[in-house]
Amino acid sequence: MNLTNINLTPLHKAFEECCKSANKRGIRVTGSELVGLVPLKVMLDTGKYFLQKQQRSVGVSEEEIIKIAIKSLGLDELGPFDPKKKIIEYQLEGADAAPLLHMSLREFSNETASESMAPGGGSISAYVGALGVSLATMVANLSSHKRGWDDQWETFSDWAIKGQENKDALLKLVDEDTNAFNAIIEAFRMPKGNANEVATRKEAIQAATRFAIEVPLQVMRESLKTFDIIKAMAKIGNPNSITDAGVGALCARAAVHGAFMNVKVNTGNLEDAKFVAKVLKEGKRLAAKADKLEKEVRKLVEAKIG
Repeated sequence: MNLTNINLTPLHKAFEECCKSANKRGIRVTGSELVGLVPLKVMLDTGKYFLQKQQRSVGVSEEEIIKIAIKSLGLDELGPFDPKKKIIEYQLEGADAAPLLHMSLREFSNETASESMAPGGGSISAYVGALGVSLATMVANLSSHKRGWDDQWETFSDWAIKGQENKDALLKLVDEDTNAFNAIIEAFRMPKGNANEVATRKEAIQAATRFAIEVPLQVMRESLKTFDIIKAMAKIGNPNSITDAGVGALCARAAVHGAFMNVKVNTGNLEDAKFVAKVLKEGKRLAAKADKLEKEVRKLVEAKIG
C-alpha cells in the first residue's frame, strides 16, 4: 500500500491492521518490506509505539528505538534493513557530519591526545556532560523495569525521555565546539595584505570569537539542565544504582566548569564589552548553581550508601 498521510495513518497502525486481517484468515504476518525511503519520525513513532505496548521505557537512544521498529515490523525478514540507507534524514546527512561523534571511544581519545588542537576542553566538557546525564538516564530506565515497580514505569520512562533529550543536545555540541575553534583558526589565516583585507579579517575573527563563546555557554546551560534528572534519580531511582546518579552529578559539574573556562578564555579577545559582561555574569551564575546542585546530589548519595 501507499501511505499518503502518515499523520492520519501511521506506519505501525497500517501494519497492525494488516496483521489483524491476516489473523482472520488463519495466517500470520512475519515481516514486511519498505519500498523506497521513510521519514525518521515514522520509525521513531513506530519504535515508541511498540515499546509502550510492552510497557517498556521509551527513553532509550534513537538507534535503539529504530532497532525496535525494524524488529517489530519485521523489516529485516526479507533482507537486511540499513537505517542509513532507508531513512530520509540519514540519507541527507553529509558523510563528514559530526566526525567526532562517529568516532569510537579509542579514536576519540586518540584524537584528543594528538598534537591537533581540537577537540579541546570545550568538546570534552560537552562529552563529559553527555556521559553524566547518560548515567542518570540509565538509572531511570533500570527503575522503569525494576521488578515490583511496575506501576511506576511511565514515570521513569518520562524521566528517561528527558535524559535522552539532554544527552543528544550535549552530543551535538561536541562537534559544534570544535567547529567554533576551527572557525577562529580559519579567520586568523585570512589574508591581510591591504586595508580592506585587514578589516574583513578582523570582522571574521570577532564573529568567530563570539561563536566560540556562545557554544561553551550553551554547554553550560545544557549541562546544568541535566541536574533535574540526576537529582530526581538520586532521590527516587533504583537504590542499587545510586552511585551512578552521584557520578552523573560529578560529570555535570565538571562539564559546567570546564565549559566556563572556555567561555572566559575567549572573552579576552572580544571587543564587545557589553556582551562579555553579560556572558561572564551568566557563566558565574550557572557555575555557582552547578556547585550547589552537585553538593545536594552528593549528600543524597552519601546518605544512602552510608
